[in-house]
Amino acid sequence: MKAKILQKPPASPLRAEILEQPAAVARLLDAEGARAPRILRALGRKARFVMIAARGTSDNAARYAQYAFALRAGLPVALASPSIVTLYKTTVRARGSLFIGISQSGMSPDIVESLASAKRAGARTLAIVNNTNSPLARAADEVLPLHAGVERSIAATKTYTAELAAVALAAESLRIADSPRAGRGLAPELYRTPETIQKALRCEAAAETGAGILRKGGRAVVLARGVHLCTSHEISLKLKELARVLAEPYSSADFEHGPIALAGLGLPVIVLCPPGTPAAAELRALSDRLAAKGCPVFEIGTRGGVKLPRAPEWLAPLSTIVAGQWLALHAALLRGLDPDRPAGITKITETL
Repeated sequence: MKAKILQKPPASPLRAEILEQPAAVARLLDAEGARAPRILRALGRKARFVMIAARGTSDNAARYAQYAFALRAGLPVALASPSIVTLYKTTVRARGSLFIGISQSGMSPDIVESLASAKRAGARTLAIVNNTNSPLARAADEVLPLHAGVERSIAATKTYTAELAAVALAAESLRIADSPRAGRGLAPELYRTPETIQKALRCEAAAETGAGILRKGGRAVVLARGVHLCTSHEISLKLKELARVLAEPYSSADFEHGPIALAGLGLPVIVLCPPGTPAAAELRALSDRLAAKGCPVFEIGTRGGVKLPRAPEWLAPLSTIVAGQWLALHAALLRGLDPDRPAGITKITETL
């Protein structure tokens, strides 16, 4: 099944790659939609759980995987701690797991060694990576390429969305591998995600307006619940990278267990409440309480703020993140910063 996308003219590298995301996700699904079920059936046939090693933006894709694999395939996901292997020289009992390394470049030594150690311990391994000639790709049993193309922007956008799509494809592949109904295919809504992302791109003007609450000061919190927690982490990371805003991500439930004490001090709050999320009533009530306490609140969802297209809950992070990318880009511009040249950041970070 082919995904329909609409190309838009590029501008700066960051803007161009934000606009390229529907095409990037369509490339991945078209290239790997038939192959992924085959390799995941072989890798995950006997897996009792999933372990994932990742860093930075890829770590937020791993947070998404915690929900996607559980919701679609019933598999629990643990996030590996690479330093267990590289700093503490300890081997984790990974036999019986599907171990996944997620990386755009595939160059970070600690992710490579974590996957290699798990493989030696008896895990089946998969690399989700943009660079198929990288050390991570060479170390894994199988590779699920991102097909995102060269990313020229320092801040990752299209590779992050492609990672989410690859995770969704892997989770869905494991679901149909265990299905008692022979020949059952991938969910059709997976192939509609490029169109949904295309619709989400139209929210730039609303996100630019919302960035006004971040013009002054240097802090914020980003609240979400459930499958959207990964998006709160990724938006917070982009605000730090691009706009130098010390944004902290929270589950709305965790926020109410202590950090809510910060409310009333003029703390800007971004609330993720996409259409159809089962936590909508809770998030809207919290938004109203925080606004009443004096917090500038910007909602990414269905009322006020940014309005997003409806998507199945398990796939919604692929389109919701677009609003956060626009928000970070315009927050940087309002604060007099160049989002194409974030301070102190290089494209590839190699950690041990």
